[in-house]
Amino acid sequence: MSRSTERTDSPQDRKENMPNYKNSRMAEDIKRELTAIFRELKDPRIDGMLSIVRTELSGDMSSCKVYVSSLEGTERTKESVKGLKNAAGFIRRELFHRLRMRKSPELSFIADSSIERGAEISRRLSSIMENINTDSEEDSGSEDDE
Repeated sequence: MSRSTERTDSPQDRKENMPNYKNSRMAEDIKRELTAIFRELKDPRIDGMLSIVRTELSGDMSSCKVYVSSLEGTERTKESVKGLKNAAGFIRRELFHRLRMRKSPELSFIADSSIERGAEISRRLSSIMENINTDSEEDSGSEDDE
C-alpha cells in the first residue's frame, strides 16, 4: 500500500471525532427509550399518537432537546408538551435506569408541527392528483364526442 493512500489521521484527530459518534448514538438510544416511556405514561394530556421527531443531545450530554409532534394537530402537541414537562422527573429517572448512564440529561420538550405539515402536504398532493385524473378523463371524453 502506497504512503499516499494511507490514513493520515493522527490519534488525536480520531479521538476528537469519537464523541460525535458517541453523542449521536446516545441521542438515538434516548429517542428509542423515550418512545417506550411515553407509551407507559398515564397522563391524559399526553397524546397516545405522540411521535418523537428528533432528539438533540448537547456535547457534554447534560441536556437534551426532544422535539415531539402529534397527528392530532399543533394544539394537541402543545397540550402533550405540558404533560411531558410535568412528568420530566419521572422520564429522566427512567432514562437513567434503562440506559445505565452516569448522569441523565436534563430534558426539554418542544412542540414540532412537522407531522401535521407532512399530512397537509400529502392531502394537497392527493387533491392535485385527483384534479389531474378528473381533467384527463374529461379531455378523453370530449375527444370521443367529436
